[in-house]
Amino acid sequence: MKINSLHDLYLMELRDLYSAENQLIKALPKMAKAACSAQLRRAFEQHLRQTEGHVKRLERIFKELDESPKGKKCAGMEGLIDEGKELLKEDVAEDVLDAGLIGAAQRVEHYEIAGYGTARAYARMLGYETAARLLQQTLDEESETDEKLTQLAESVINVEALQPQA
Repeated sequence: MKINSLHDLYLMELRDLYSAENQLIKALPKMAKAACSAQLRRAFEQHLRQTEGHVKRLERIFKELDESPKGKKCAGMEGLIDEGKELLKEDVAEDVLDAGLIGAAQRVEHYEIAGYGTARAYARMLGYETAARLLQQTLDEESETDEKLTQLAESVINVEALQPQA
């Protein structure tokens, strides 16, 4: 696909987000299963439900544009997920593993925040107000998830990871 306009770039960004979210839907259950902390597991499970909603919002935007959401696989998300998988292959103490999982999850959130912010800006410039509102809603949820992960890390997980494991 040749990118000749902001609209074309917008579609490319939306397709990238769609791929990223669908990859995340597959990765989050594995992250939840690997989490030792019940609080962290619940956070991943809650974000999985949110992510399913993010996909539905993107599908709604594509439907309104009369475009297909299918595109290239999001290499950025693939790389972030692969980095998280590497941690799971290591011999890591439980509390330290949870701290690492939060770090991996926050890298994902920051990637998504950047993508949704860009897509929202394009939607506004193109006059797609409904899409901009839907993208802002997802952006808000991604930011809230990042903040929840920070609070969980700072109040519990990272504190427990400070203690040497036997």
